[in-house]
Amino acid sequence: MTADDRVQSEVAAALGRDVDANFERLVTTYGDRVFAFVLNLVADRFVAEEIAQETFVAAYRALGGYAPPRRRALSIRAWLYTIALNRVRNRARAREFSASLSLDDALPVAADAREEPSAHAERAESAAELRAALLRLALRYRTPVVLRHIDGRSYAEIAEILDQPVGTVKANVHRGLALLQADYETRNHAAD
Repeated sequence: MTADDRVQSEVAAALGRDVDANFERLVTTYGDRVFAFVLNLVADRFVAEEIAQETFVAAYRALGGYAPPRRRALSIRAWLYTIALNRVRNRARAREFSASLSLDDALPVAADAREEPSAHAERAESAAELRAALLRLALRYRTPVVLRHIDGRSYAEIAEILDQPVGTVKANVHRGLALLQADYETRNHAAD
C-alpha cells in the first residue's frame, strides 16, 4: 500500500465516523489535486476554481446521504475526480469555457535555478504548445491523457474515474497521444 493509498483510507475512515468533523481534511487533502486536474482540462483558472468548489459542495451533499460503511469504502480520489469530471462535461456541453481559454495557467512550468534563461524560455514555449494541443483534443481523449501522463494515475484508477473498461481507457490514451503527435507534426511541418 502506497502512502497515497494510506491517506485515502484514513480520510475515508474518518468520513465514515463523522462527515462534518472530517470534511475539512478531505478538502485540504484533495483540494489542490482536484483543482489541478480540472485546470488541465479547462485551462481557465477561474472556471477551474468554480468547478473545484462545486465538486466539494456536491461531495459534501452526497456524503451526507451515504451510510458510514459506504463512506469508509469510498475510493475518495477517484470519486472526487469523477464528480469534477462530470462538472467539466456539463460546462463543456454548455460551452462555458471553450470559447476563450487561458493557456497560461495549466501545466505550470517551474524554473530551475540552474537552468539558463534561454533553456527555460524554450521549455516554457514547448509547454505552451503542449497545453494548446491538449485543449484541441476532444474531452474524451484529453481526460485520460491528463489523468495518465500529467496526474500519473494508473489505468485501473482512470477506468474507475471514467466508468470505462481498462481496455477502452488504454485505447483512448493511445489515441489521444497519437492525435497530439499528429497535431505536433502538422503544426511543425506547417511552420517549415
